[in-house]
This record gives sequence, C-alpha cells and structure tokens, in this order.
Amino acid sequence: MTVEPRIGTAGPAMIDPFGRAVTYLRVSVTDRCDFRCTYCMSEHMTFLPKRDLLTLEELDRVCSAFIRKGVRKLRLTGGEPLVRRDMMTLVRSLGRHLATGALDELTLTTNGSQLARFAGDLAAAGVRRINVSLDTLDADRFARITRWGRLEQVLEGIEAATRAGLKVKINTVALRNENEAEIPSLIEWAHARGHDITLIETMPLGDIDEDRTDQYLPLSLVRSRLEERWALENLPDRTGGPARYVRIRETGGRLGFITPLTHNFCESCNRVRLTCTGTLYMCLGQADAADLRAPVRASADDALLDAAIDEAISRKPKGHDFVIDRQHKRPALRRHMSVTGG
Repeated sequence: MTVEPRIGTAGPAMIDPFGRAVTYLRVSVTDRCDFRCTYCMSEHMTFLPKRDLLTLEELDRVCSAFIRKGVRKLRLTGGEPLVRRDMMTLVRSLGRHLATGALDELTLTTNGSQLARFAGDLAAAGVRRINVSLDTLDADRFARITRWGRLEQVLEGIEAATRAGLKVKINTVALRNENEAEIPSLIEWAHARGHDITLIETMPLGDIDEDRTDQYLPLSLVRSRLEERWALENLPDRTGGPARYVRIRETGGRLGFITPLTHNFCESCNRVRLTCTGTLYMCLGQADAADLRAPVRASADDALLDAAIDEAISRKPKGHDFVIDRQHKRPALRRHMSVTGG
C-alpha cells in the first residue's frame, strides 16, 4: 500500500481537557475473530457489514493523521487483527512511520491463532513486540473459554513469534472458577520462556451469553494470594498502557495488573481508540464517540479529519464508568470489546 502525504503540517501535541497528552492510539482493524471467548462476545455474533468498515487505505490515512498530531505508539487490535484480508499490507505501510522516526512503536494484540503464518512478516515490517491473549494452558479449558480455539495452534504461534525475534507479552483475563487456580502456573510458564505476563480483570462490555458476576475475579485478591507464594517488588515501569508492574523475585519475570474495576487507572490515560468503522472512542468505558469516517470520505485532504480529531480530544473525559451490575447483570456498555479494540 502506498499512501501519499496529505495536506497539513505537524501540529502541537493533542492535550485533553485534563492536561493529559494523547500519544497512544489503539485501532481495531476488524470486529471479526476466529475465537468466541466467553468473556468477550456471544457465540453467535452478528458482525458489521464489510461496507461499513474503513478500507485499509482509510485506516492508514487516519492513523497517519494521529501520528502527525503527536501519537507515538500505535497498537493494532480487533477482533483478531490477523484475520483481516491483506492485513500485512497495512502493517507494512504504517511501518514507514517507524523508519522516519515519527512513530516510536507499532505493535499488535492477537489471540495467536495466525502467528505461525505472520510472525516473520510482522518482524520484517518493524513490529518489535506483541501481546498474545492466553488464559490457560489446559487444552480442554482453552477450548471451553475460546469456544472455537485450539491451544496447540496458539502455542505454535507464540514459538514462531519468539523465533522471529518478537518480544511476546502474555495477556491473561482472570476468571473466577475458571482459570483462577491456574494463574500461578501460567506465570511460571511465561517467565520460564522470557515472556512478561499481564493479568486483566474482566471488563463489562457487551452481551456475552455469560453472567459477569460469575466471571469477575478482583485482582486485589489475586495479588494477595500471589504474595503468599512469592515476593512481589513494585516497578515504576510504564509501557504506554494501563498496567502496573511488579517483579517476582523468585521467577525473575515481570507481572502486570490491569484493574479497571478494583483500581481506576484513568489519571494517567494517554490513549484513544479507533474502531474499524472509523468511530473514535475517547474513553473505553464511556459511550461518547466521534465519527472520523465521514470527514475521511468527504474530502481528499485532511483538514476536516484534523478538525474532527481536535474536537474529539477536547471532549476526552476524566475517567470511565465501569461497574459490574450485580443486580441486573447487564454490561456497563452494550458495545463489545471486539468492536472497540481490545
């Protein structure tokens, strides 16, 4: 894909109403996925019509506008990003911003199912690290959680990524009465292979055929249990996302905690999320959004797009409203994580 430079010059950094610089863009390139994880989506999903999606060229154009306006880190997500047709064309095109120094990092979150096929291409395009979602090392449990996934395929993908020189971080959603007892062994497995691992609380997004009050496992409880087993040393590390990190003395590895419910991480939020339809969410846990598809398709230059981005950033809220609705068992927001960009 070749995208010519657009009209416009680099402007000042994007600063939200609370003085936070927006330097991190997460982009959902598709709402489709080859898994149906129980905490993420219904087994019988209705996906968006392809005509509603931004083309790869349009995605490149919007991402490039954000980079021009101060974004330094770009994460491609889904759904499962690697199931989108010709996805590597977009990755290679965005890699040009790494070459010029306009972008510090281009990275990807994946379920790992397609990594054996694409790991080498990702590394060649300038991707240096990826996040892989992995909630269990038990094949039967993996099939139950993902509904459609095969653990062996994901493990082969992780090995391929490592061989290609990609730094792999494991993302694990903590699920009560599902993988709860397995969390220590998952940590040991990851650290033995040189992978960081981050634990994530289930997020109340979208109807999923499951009861989130049954799934929710507070990471404050998980951490207290881990501290009975290991020495956890707080780290000042930040990777641009919401995780807070510790070093486990006994394993030597790094462990992250993402706690949208037990600890609000909004005070340092530096990110916004773009959906595959061109909708910009200034906050994962709020419904307010801005339409960037219309300005992209209305004009060949970026004046309208830039104005829409600036207006959206001026409305970025202070924080999210996540809560597990125990009385009505409803999601905090109706949209699924796969639409927003996981």
